[in-house]
Amino acid sequence: MGDVINLRQARKARARADKDRLAQGNRVKFGRTKAERLAQSTEEERRNREIEGARRDHRPDNCSNIGDE
Repeated sequence: MGDVINLRQARKARARADKDRLAQGNRVKFGRTKAERLAQSTEEERRNREIEGARRDHRPDNCSNIGDE
């Protein structure tokens, strides 16, 4: 006779293998290294600082009606 196998365990093992295979594909497709994520975040912070540094604080009150006269 052949080997006796537990069908529940075999089904769960197959499901885990399918899930692992899908996860591996997603890691390749969407994954980025820690260095890539860090580089992107530092670049975003640099751009935000540059934009904030160039921002004007506010308009003076007496300049709000220029051109209305």
